[in-house]
Amino acid sequence: MLHVRRPPVRLTLTLAAVLFATAVLGLGLLRAATYSAPAAYSAPVPSAPFTATDSCGAYPTKATRELRGMWLTTVTNIDFPSRRGLSEAQVKAEYQRWLDLAVAQRHNAIFVHVRPSGDAFWPSAYAPWSEWLTGRRDGKSPGWDPMAYMVDEAHKRNLEFHAWFNPYRGTQPGPVGPGADFRKLAPNHPLIQHSQWAIAFPKGKTARLYFDPGIPGARKFVEDSMLEAVRKYDVDGVHFDDFFYPYPVAGQDFPDGASYAKYGAGKPKADWRRDNVNTLVREMNTRIKELKPWVKFGISPFGIWRNKTTDPTGSDSKGLEAYDAIYADTRKWVQQGWLDYIVPQLYWTIGFDKADYAKLLPWWAALVKDTKVQLWIGQADYRVGEEGDWSDPSQLDRQLAMNDEYGVQGQVHFSAKQIQADRLGAVTRYRDKHYAAPALVPVMKQLPASPPPAPALTGATRAGGKVRFEATGTGTSWALYRVNGQTADLVATGRGGTEVVDPAPPAGPATYCLAGLDRSGNEGGVSAPIAVAA
Repeated sequence: MLHVRRPPVRLTLTLAAVLFATAVLGLGLLRAATYSAPAAYSAPVPSAPFTATDSCGAYPTKATRELRGMWLTTVTNIDFPSRRGLSEAQVKAEYQRWLDLAVAQRHNAIFVHVRPSGDAFWPSAYAPWSEWLTGRRDGKSPGWDPMAYMVDEAHKRNLEFHAWFNPYRGTQPGPVGPGADFRKLAPNHPLIQHSQWAIAFPKGKTARLYFDPGIPGARKFVEDSMLEAVRKYDVDGVHFDDFFYPYPVAGQDFPDGASYAKYGAGKPKADWRRDNVNTLVREMNTRIKELKPWVKFGISPFGIWRNKTTDPTGSDSKGLEAYDAIYADTRKWVQQGWLDYIVPQLYWTIGFDKADYAKLLPWWAALVKDTKVQLWIGQADYRVGEEGDWSDPSQLDRQLAMNDEYGVQGQVHFSAKQIQADRLGAVTRYRDKHYAAPALVPVMKQLPASPPPAPALTGATRAGGKVRFEATGTGTSWALYRVNGQTADLVATGRGGTEVVDPAPPAGPATYCLAGLDRSGNEGGVSAPIAVAA
């Protein structure tokens, strides 16, 4: 098969500035902008190597391999659910509409916020039900399992489901959240049961509670709470964003002196904090793979590791440094192979003085080179329409073109509501230019591989502007190819067991082939061609 990237386009330079919801998502995204068990699943198993034909009759098959996704944010109901306390039917209907949006954008993954702050969107032994779902802080069940539904519905549409967790956040600031007031927590909140793990930071109205990253028992509990979801549900990925230790606040230090005195072992506090985060990342990678080796693990960190003025191996930038400010040694995570993918949040324009997209992207591309870690980019759809260069509807289009030039293997867009809004037509612009055809997820060689044998197309019917096929043996998912000139191009994908359909066939006769893929996206053999009359 020919695995293709999108053609590059000409790039230009631009600037940026922003304001975002700091009280909700924290200073991370503001600084990033400005700097001031369902039984149905089955595991892939090793099998004898299968040689794919990689052709549809005489024509080579051709498909783009690229992760395309969006973040669906639940905290304070930014994206979903639209408000607290909706009925089961309302939540399900809203979620289906978000999935329909993802399909319309030709995405192949969705990143759903299932643990925003010490809570859960599933029945958990480790956390209370999320108030952003139930509308309450009493810990009582809504009477159904949203996580099971969300995973199943995503898979029906052949979307990977990446469960998005915030490990150490225990609450959201008031007045929308309980802040640092223990009296406002759900009675079964773990920071009531283990108050010695709780740290309030910062002082004042924006205070929230954190699980202390320096206490081994707290770290183990946080890991266990997330792994519970991996164990119970058929998720495709475990996903963290940039929040570990909190972003700095002028004149205040995170008050973890007690745990540092007990567990610091004489290390400088900054090194000890970095070690705490490194341990969480390393252990999560190990434990996920022990539990379900096919589940991907990735993190979307702040877009600057260190500036080269601080460290000659850093990027040509002038902004906040994740290594020093929030103790996230993102470079080490890649070098040690603790991740399957990394999604740096490059939420700046091409040419922005402090953090130039055109300079940061090559730094990240060089970092992942010759590692097993795939580079996907976090794209700032939420900034479109701001003053300055974000008022140019071509900015994201140009960034995606640059991603192609540097071999980036995917994009994740922040966030779902911004894609829906399509301000300035920017989303439609990059979708039509860069996501015009479906894409298969990029293969990760470190994951289990069990490509299926060639399926069979046994019949076809043209009706209602579509071509529908009878097929057997499609694997975990299927890929439909249609001969177009000298290649057979990918025209549709779907989950195994769902109907094989070409949604937009040509008016004239056409020739098709079908391939099956395993859980990890490895493609097996290609079927014999089938001709469909006009």
